Amino acid sequence: MAGRINDDDVKAVRDAVPIDAVVSEYLQLRNAGGGNLKGLCPFHDEKSPSFQVSPSKGLFHCFGCQEGGDTIAFVMKIDHLSFSETVERLAARAGITLRYEEGGYNPTHQRGERIRLIEAHKAAAQYYAEQLDGAEAEIGRRFLAERGFDQAAARHFGVGYSPAGWDHLTRYLRGKGFSDKELILSGLSQDGRRGPIDRFRGRLMWPIRDVGGDVVGFGARRLRDDDNGPKYLNTPETPVYRKSQVLYGIDLAKKDIAKSSRAVVVEGYTDVMACHLAGVTTAIATCGTAFGGDHIKILRRLLMDNGSARVIFTFDGDAAGQKAALRAFEDDQKFAAETYIAIAPDGMDPCELRLVKGDEAVQELVEPRTPLFEFALRQIVNRYDLETPAGRAAALDEAAPIVARIKNVASQHEVAVELAGMLGILDTQFVVKRVAQLARWSRENQGKQSPRATAPYRTAPSTPAFSGPALNLRSPAHRTERELLKLALQYPALVSPAFDAYGADEFTAPPYAAVRRTIAEAGGAAQGVDNTPDYLARVREAAPDDTLRALVTELAVEAVLARTVDETYAGEQLVQVRLRAVDRRVREVQGTLTRLGTHAAPDHLAAVQNELWVLQQYAQSLRNQGATAL
Repeated sequence: MAGRINDDDVKAVRDAVPIDAVVSEYLQLRNAGGGNLKGLCPFHDEKSPSFQVSPSKGLFHCFGCQEGGDTIAFVMKIDHLSFSETVERLAARAGITLRYEEGGYNPTHQRGERIRLIEAHKAAAQYYAEQLDGAEAEIGRRFLAERGFDQAAARHFGVGYSPAGWDHLTRYLRGKGFSDKELILSGLSQDGRRGPIDRFRGRLMWPIRDVGGDVVGFGARRLRDDDNGPKYLNTPETPVYRKSQVLYGIDLAKKDIAKSSRAVVVEGYTDVMACHLAGVTTAIATCGTAFGGDHIKILRRLLMDNGSARVIFTFDGDAAGQKAALRAFEDDQKFAAETYIAIAPDGMDPCELRLVKGDEAVQELVEPRTPLFEFALRQIVNRYDLETPAGRAAALDEAAPIVARIKNVASQHEVAVELAGMLGILDTQFVVKRVAQLARWSRENQGKQSPRATAPYRTAPSTPAFSGPALNLRSPAHRTERELLKLALQYPALVSPAFDAYGADEFTAPPYAAVRRTIAEAGGAAQGVDNTPDYLARVREAAPDDTLRALVTELAVEAVLARTVDETYAGEQLVQVRLRAVDRRVREVQGTLTRLGTHAAPDHLAAVQNELWVLQQYAQSLRNQGATAL
């Protein structure tokens, strides 16, 4: 059985790998104020960024879907890894050697499945790259040279060669300690009559990496006439490779995509290479499948869906290319970015264009020219005889529903006007009304969705099912209690030691009272004065369930409302929460006196009256002296 990773080593890994560095490998992050960063959540679809990262605390939290946690939790969630697999992966990144309890560490049997498959692919990529220099790979080098790629280009993209024999790679990886089961599961080998044999043989090899840079599969190009396989052979679906969820070149392009807010989608591996070498470093390609929803999610996280973002699709000018463009348009409305299509002259792809006309021609090709919706509409309109009323009517019938799918009302109106011009219909308003009617019918049939809240105060719907009234952030009391808890989690030095004397009953919102109890279970806010990240980790561990743990994370990441967070502001929140608690007690005691009337025992009546006097004096001191009266 796999040994348990030493707790000190887990802490060392958590501290060694900055959460913002890890998260930024998967999505673009921008300044959110207060030392926090924000981006589009990778765990649910959203138009406005509600995903926040706090580098100083080592935590992330999405105010939209409530996912949250530390670096380990993020990697576990986004890459579907177990806890041990995640720690092992991050430890390798940080150069930390892990210690295992309960019997020590066996590298072969105690590594997580995904880690082992990734390591097998990494070793295979290195092996293939080395084989490209051999005599047998001359045909592969010639293939690259004929397309304008020298050895330096091959090394930059990790291009390699798979030997033509039956089991060269299989034997090599066995020698590296990988089992036959792992080789079959990875898709690098396949079952043969006498055991595993290489899946890829005598082909040019492109390593396919995920957005984090790990090799997860390969694309293999046929080189010889006697190879009866398909022209391109890709890794089959495996635990680490889903062709609908990978984009070739994304590891190289992601920084420039985020920086320039532009992505260029091409059709093949050599097209990606040609674009990058020509200076178009935002080029990516799908891997043997059409561009679809999962690919869009990857790009949207990098583009941040701001108004200036651009996605340019390049397709061959032939019928297949036009069909691919129309498929891409079907998903167009999933982007907030503007989408365009670029078709090279004479139907050349970017690789051919670079060979014939040079780098500048490739750069010019991908400059946005024709909006994708316009291309899609023209493809439809061109199929009809617009010289006849029947032809114009039929074209409108097919094209109008496409325009009606445009979500932005202003854009929809504009495109409807353009469609009228394409069709030669002089009554523009007739087309506009037709499109608007179709859009309305579509909304009514599908059901209107309420707009997604974008502010970080979407707490009430996701609040734990605690007994008592729901959170109401319009309530001054709830708002102040929330601020105080944020200070206790984020700036414990500013509220200690006073905060630890507060009872959970001083928080009127049941979820906040539960957080206060959890902080107490973790030893109190004073524990965080010297080491806030460790203190936060203890508080999260002390939470009795995932729902409360998510709320703790949310409060630890959410920005404090004040521009200047200092002792004065912290004192104001401490006073307000305490003063409201005292005022509530005053009202309770006054109610008790009213109920007692004149028939109560004198000593009992005197005790209640004395309590009321003490409370009223304390309340007055809090109002007059502020935090010094605490």
